[in-house]
Amino acid sequence: MSPGLAVATVAVAASAAVTGCSGGGHGTATVWVTRERGAHVLLVRHVPAGLTAMQGLDRVASVKTRYAGRYVQAIDGVEGSLTARRDWFYFINGYEADRSAAEYRLRSGDVEWWDFRSWQHALRQPIVVGAFPEPFLHGYNGKQRPAVVRYVGAGAAARALGRLIHARSVAVAGTTTPSDANVLYVGSGSVPTRFHARLSSTNGGPGAPVRFLFSGDPHLLTRKPQSFRFRYAVP
Repeated sequence: MSPGLAVATVAVAASAAVTGCSGGGHGTATVWVTRERGAHVLLVRHVPAGLTAMQGLDRVASVKTRYAGRYVQAIDGVEGSLTARRDWFYFINGYEADRSAAEYRLRSGDVEWWDFRSWQHALRQPIVVGAFPEPFLHGYNGKQRPAVVRYVGAGAAARALGRLIHARSVAVAGTTTPSDANVLYVGSGSVPTRFHARLSSTNGGPGAPVRFLFSGDPHLLTRKPQSFRFRYAVP
């Protein structure tokens, strides 16, 4: 089984709703390869925008494919196994992709993230926090949504986060938010650090509005966002 094959069976319908214009050849995208839900970082590289995600991966790693080159079976010798229920899954800007890597065209600023993990207990992981400040900046498949910040007791940090994600508005929690916006909720700094993400709708797919929820010291997120890099969620 491969990531494209796994997610296509549950999210093909969503792809039509988020399809944007074809990718351009200007700028660069980033390719990450990790294992075990981001616990082990194997490589971080930059590739030209305009390549497919498969071409981008092939530029920086040794790739074994199946299904006529449309799906990834192995990266640098680490091979998926149906029997062991372990495989490669990929994300674009934190969204679990809904199509073969041979079909996704990289845009400038995109983060293409491959992670090798078990799918025994969880096949899908629709959105993760580890590419933050994505998907607030570049969205999915060329489609960007408005970003907003809502906060409790962390006004200065919330405003800094608003600048980081190019938010259209920063306001206290409870303020009305646009239904089509990506929302970052920032909680009090007096509680343990937690950082989770979900789609706003259980029926949504890649590119759908997201809700990121952060609690703890918000200065960690503004000053050291790399502390949460490669993580599916915290804790």
